[in-house]
Amino acid sequence: MPLHPEVEALLAHAAPPDAGAPLDLQSFRAMAKAMTQALGSGPEMAEVTEITLPGPGGEIPVRLYRPVAGATLPVTMYFHSGGWMSGDASTADVLCRMLAQGSGSLVASVEYRLAPEHPFPAALEDADAATRWFAQNAALLQADGTRLAVAGDSSGANLATAVALRARDRGGPAIRFQLLGCPVTDSAHEEHPSYQDFATGYLADAAILDWGWDSYVPDHAQRANPEVSVLRAASLAGLPPALVVTAEFDPLRDEGEAYARALGQAGVDVELIRYAGMVHGFTMLAGLLTVGREAVDHAAQRLGAALA
Repeated sequence: MPLHPEVEALLAHAAPPDAGAPLDLQSFRAMAKAMTQALGSGPEMAEVTEITLPGPGGEIPVRLYRPVAGATLPVTMYFHSGGWMSGDASTADVLCRMLAQGSGSLVASVEYRLAPEHPFPAALEDADAATRWFAQNAALLQADGTRLAVAGDSSGANLATAVALRARDRGGPAIRFQLLGCPVTDSAHEEHPSYQDFATGYLADAAILDWGWDSYVPDHAQRANPEVSVLRAASLAGLPPALVVTAEFDPLRDEGEAYARALGQAGVDVELIRYAGMVHGFTMLAGLLTVGREAVDHAAQRLGAALA
């Protein structure tokens, strides 16, 4: 299928960094912030608050989205995208509001430490610490830590998979569901044709993705670690049920779909949906793309059902 007309229009106006030009970290981070301004605003919440949690590298900022007042809600831990090196709660604001409204859960958007200042495992340690805190202390926020999900997009989905893997291997916390949008699951790009087929011209250029890997895991010897490349785990048995969302024109499409297949082969309940005509991160652009909104609506419904 060709690119969706809305995506074609978006790409015509997008100005990603030139793959042949030097990449500037501060400009990249500023671009992510600027893109947020074009997404509009998400649904109104009963309450949006900012808290900080204790973490291994200092306080971890978390933005909480409460869709309804007065009820004890399940919890969705959300980890933003940005190649492990950009983004924060504000860049995922619209999506988190949509997930909170559609799932009926308290969404906790975690501002983990960024690379290259803080390489692996800093982001994962923050994501894991925040998840464990909510599992143990959610009642302090009128939430139910026994009904807990992890969610994320791209590099954030990578963190969600690693948090779920740690929870399985370290005796908890119990996680009911993984919601994974265009996930990073494997550092071995050469094994996945989509990484070459859509390397340039589809919003998330391979050069940017490679830059993220070099920033987050500069030690190549660590890249086969399943907490970095979950597809390389010896076993995926016992992981939480998952919804894996992929995009047709995404360099990461094949590794996301390989992870979904591996989950199924390990006996995990998994739903895989490839959205035709879409590009990497299209769910993050739900404020601009009709199919993005449809995908987020479906994901929120699945999330709500898993946490009921």
